Amino acid sequence: MKVYFDNAATTRALPEVCDLMTNIYTQNYGNPSSVSIMGLEADNILKDSAKKLAPIINCGPEEIYFTSGGTESDNWAVFGTAKGYIRSGKHIITTKTEHPAILNPFKVLESEGWNVDYLDVDEKGYIDIKELSDTIRDDTVLVSIILINNETGTIQDAEKIGKAIKEKNKNTLFHLDAVQAFGKYKIDVKKWNVDMLSASGHKFNAPKGTGIFYMKKGLKVKPLLYGGGQQKNNRPGTENTAGAAAIAMAAEESYKDYDENTRKIRELKKHLFKGIKENISGVFINGDDFEKASPYVLNVGFENIRSEVLLHALEERSIFVSAGSACNSKKKVQSSVLEAMGKNDEQIQGSIRFSFSRFSTIEEADYVISALKEIVPVLRKFQRR
Repeated sequence: MKVYFDNAATTRALPEVCDLMTNIYTQNYGNPSSVSIMGLEADNILKDSAKKLAPIINCGPEEIYFTSGGTESDNWAVFGTAKGYIRSGKHIITTKTEHPAILNPFKVLESEGWNVDYLDVDEKGYIDIKELSDTIRDDTVLVSIILINNETGTIQDAEKIGKAIKEKNKNTLFHLDAVQAFGKYKIDVKKWNVDMLSASGHKFNAPKGTGIFYMKKGLKVKPLLYGGGQQKNNRPGTENTAGAAAIAMAAEESYKDYDENTRKIRELKKHLFKGIKENISGVFINGDDFEKASPYVLNVGFENIRSEVLLHALEERSIFVSAGSACNSKKKVQSSVLEAMGKNDEQIQGSIRFSFSRFSTIEEADYVISALKEIVPVLRKFQRR
């Protein structure tokens, strides 16, 4: 059996999504900026895709922009705000548990003289909303928060965060990194006072290289790129029509049977951890409990185990998981997320992330439990030596 429990890193594209893309690449391949019939057909595909995506987060289709993925969208939110609102202030806020696509742009701005505050989190990964409110100043132009943490599945209370931001400073923009949430969690940008939002298609069964950026109408956020003026002069370059259609179809499919899928995956997550806990000593969860955290992410710490060794042992049995963010896994970088949550070096080095899709099964979880029962005691024996 092959088990892929690394869906927070990427998901497989749906066959029907791939078929749709192939059809567009080979049949409806006109340039959306062209005034020809084929160009108009391509432009209509873009418009229809935005119309399908907008209701999912409760925004207007004119507020949806198509990007290359989460990193571009995150960078756009940070650097675009910095360029567009520099006259309003040079203070920005984020958390210590953000994805590198947010943390690294913040560090760049910090090196250029911007005032940056990195909020602490508690042992489960939550920010203190009062601390956030107290940190916002008259010159704070941006607060960027990750909705669902990619390593632990901790879900921040975006509605309370948005309310706190606007009550303290109505001019401060609120960006939500929803890369791990979109397609797996219900989002309402209007209710939550969100000004910008990032999402990435390959996290919910669309192809890699597809993403969206929601930007509230009327903002002065500047573009990252300059060119032919596509996407209302905000994101120039010939649009990826097939990618836009693909991410729209995958998004619609991901929210079909949402409640049932959420229930099923939550039960799978509980089943997996229960099986691990009952058969292996010295294990713990990083993050919140099953009812509060995302059902799609389970981060488990194994005492007296090095995660990279466990990963390879599982891979030999065709079980694919990760030791944290895929963006850092090849760099031997210690998890800044778990460190910010107060975990010590040994706990961080022994932690594994299991992440699921709506296609994951109990049978796959049982196979993983069985493998871990055999592998962990052997590895611990060698570890003690």
